[in-house]
Amino acid sequence: MDENTKVPELRVKAEILDENAVARAVTRIAFEIIERNKGTENLCLVGLLSRGAVLAERIAAKISENEHRAVPIGRLDITPFRDDDRREVADLSHIDFSVTDKRIVIIDDVIFTGRTARAAIDALLSRGRPTVIQLAALIDRGHREVPIRADYIGKNLPTSRGEKVRVMVKEIDGCDKVVIGEPL
Repeated sequence: MDENTKVPELRVKAEILDENAVARAVTRIAFEIIERNKGTENLCLVGLLSRGAVLAERIAAKISENEHRAVPIGRLDITPFRDDDRREVADLSHIDFSVTDKRIVIIDDVIFTGRTARAAIDALLSRGRPTVIQLAALIDRGHREVPIRADYIGKNLPTSRGEKVRVMVKEIDGCDKVVIGEPL
C-alpha cells in the first residue's frame, strides 16, 4: 500500500473509487443537478463540513464550466444541530447568501443513517425557507435510521454496519479516493 492509501484508523479492505472515478462521479452529479433543476436559476450549493464542502466546490466548478454561470456555495456545520450531541459549540458555517426562495442542494461525502442530512435540513431551515432542498452524496451506503434519501448519488455501496467508508479528497487528505475497511 502506498503512503496515500494508509488510513490510520482503518484496515483498508478495498479501494472503491480511484481519483478518476471520483472525478467522473462529481461530473455526473453536476450534470444531474443542472438537468433536474432546469439550469441554475436560484440554485445554491451547500456543502457539509468538511469533505462535503470540498465536493460542493468541485460540483459548483463543473456547473459553472457547463452553464457559464457561477453558483453560490456555502459551507454548513451541522454540529450544533446534531441529535446525539447537545453540547454548546461554535457554528463554523459560512453561508453568505439568503436561502429563502432558493433551490438548495446539500452536498455530503457519505450518506449512512440519514441523521447528518436531517441535521443539515434543520440547520438550513433555521436560516430561512428554501423553495426546494435536495441532497447529493458521493457515496450512499444504506442503513437509514430516518426516512431520508439522496437525490443525487455518485455510487451506491452496500455495506455492513461494522464496515467504515472513508472518502479522501486532495484538499484535506492529499489524494482523491474512496476506501472501505474495518476499524482498527
